[in-house]
Amino acid sequence: MKAAMIGDNCMDVYVRINGQEVNRRYPTGNAVDTGVNLQKLGIPTSIISTTGNDADGQWMLRSLTKEGLDVSHLKVGNGATAVTYMDLNGNDRVHGEYVEGVLEHMVFDEEDMAFAAAHDLVHTALWGKAEAVLPYLREKGVKISFDYADRLEHPLVESTLPCVDYGFYSYHNSRDAFIEAFLKDKTDRGMKIAVATFGDRGSLAYDGNTFTECGVCPVKTIVNTVGAGDSYISGFLYGILNGYSVKECMEMGAKVSSEVIQVFEPWVSD
Repeated sequence: MKAAMIGDNCMDVYVRINGQEVNRRYPTGNAVDTGVNLQKLGIPTSIISTTGNDADGQWMLRSLTKEGLDVSHLKVGNGATAVTYMDLNGNDRVHGEYVEGVLEHMVFDEEDMAFAAAHDLVHTALWGKAEAVLPYLREKGVKISFDYADRLEHPLVESTLPCVDYGFYSYHNSRDAFIEAFLKDKTDRGMKIAVATFGDRGSLAYDGNTFTECGVCPVKTIVNTVGAGDSYISGFLYGILNGYSVKECMEMGAKVSSEVIQVFEPWVSD
């Protein structure tokens, strides 16, 4: 079993932490975080994206190579790597300016599509610019996972639905009638499993027949919650690729997420 991540990569740059000016940064992005954590779980993982030819892009390439990802389709564009500027106040993140850099012109060509289709599962996300590739992957029989973040009303929620097997949605409340109906609607129209994550209140999944709840794994200290959702997805997809039950997939997601929020970066370094 092997997986491909197709989509964004960027640098998170912290300008202030608890009001103090800093300059702390690390490689990240949905495709990056999900991919690295999945690779760490033992699933051979590739990344299909475009990074810059600047120092940040070199750092990105070194980091993903060090973590063992297949970077043969991580292109290097002529320009700056994408950057998200952040403040951190306790556990609260404040997103500042986003500079898209080379991602502004990122495209996935026929070679990228054929490479992605050679994997058992492909994961992407709302800002990954890979939606046009999904019908091709669907036709090839590849399992497709999509992270919609908290944008439950985003147009891509509807337009990508016919192609997506596993959908992940961040919901700011806990289990209620709205989110139950929302998840059920997605599986009624073709999705295999729809998952809502509730932060420290756990998660809820619907597989077309049954709702399954899962709590979080308690931790002593939360350092940074960035990457919590991506790492949950990594654990969940690990379970999918290994034939786990829905509950076991959720528990694996909760376990990986609990480990990541105890470090500053979006994955635990060896």
